Amino acid sequence: MISQSARKLQKRLRHSVGDAIWDFGMIEEGDLVMVCLSGGKDSHTLLDILMSLQAHAPVDFSLAAVNMDQKQPGFPAEVLPEYLEKLGVPYKIIEQDTYSVVKRLIPEGSQTCSLCSRMRRGALYKAAEELGATKVALGHHRDDILETFFLNLFYGGKLKAMPPKLLSDDGRHVVIRPLAYCSEKDIAAYARHMDFPIIPCNLCGSQENMKRKAMKEWLGSMEKEKVESMFTALRNVSPSHLVDSNIFDFSSIGLKREREKAEDNPFLRQKAAS
Repeated sequence: MISQSARKLQKRLRHSVGDAIWDFGMIEEGDLVMVCLSGGKDSHTLLDILMSLQAHAPVDFSLAAVNMDQKQPGFPAEVLPEYLEKLGVPYKIIEQDTYSVVKRLIPEGSQTCSLCSRMRRGALYKAAEELGATKVALGHHRDDILETFFLNLFYGGKLKAMPPKLLSDDGRHVVIRPLAYCSEKDIAAYARHMDFPIIPCNLCGSQENMKRKAMKEWLGSMEKEKVESMFTALRNVSPSHLVDSNIFDFSSIGLKREREKAEDNPFLRQKAAS
């Protein structure tokens, strides 16, 4: 039995997830959705809300949870299997020592996220094929999307964020982010209420000087209305008012009407007579 506060949060999160699924066509009839469960608050919330929606959704879909044991020292390998057994959710644990690879290849103090995410993504895509999953669900939320947008804007010279739905580079996997409309604040509060068995990442979490952490703090210092307005802006893009000729054909802009003949133009006749 969850508390009234948790129930209120759950309702808000379910509504946001339902809207995102509908707006972007994330889940279809007969889908097997593979939920990538890292053990963090976001992926725990994602699985919980999808399970809640599953019972009332207008389409029939299945869920399977996948966790990747990256062999980090002290990783409590028994926690998630016990939790998922209790929930009755089909699951798969991938055991792959990416921790040692990252530590060997990346100098101390450098960012590990890029290499770590590439190896993890490859392992998860392979698991999706083995399970026959038609959708791969990740736990990125609205704040993640905004952080990525500003990281690309300030450091990458691109207007680019995280899409709520995408096709993998090889065209074999559809990746969805059902939490795209959910705020991190709501997710964190819900995770505390539900007392999920949180497992921290000792790779990413140990890098205190990452640009993303600074971006998170910057966005966190802003008023709620401003953050919501910025996210709304990502959904209201006007290519004709930017400066990228690859997405808008500026060269085709011109006057469409034909020029009138001088002799038929009374203004020009009057000017010539004077």
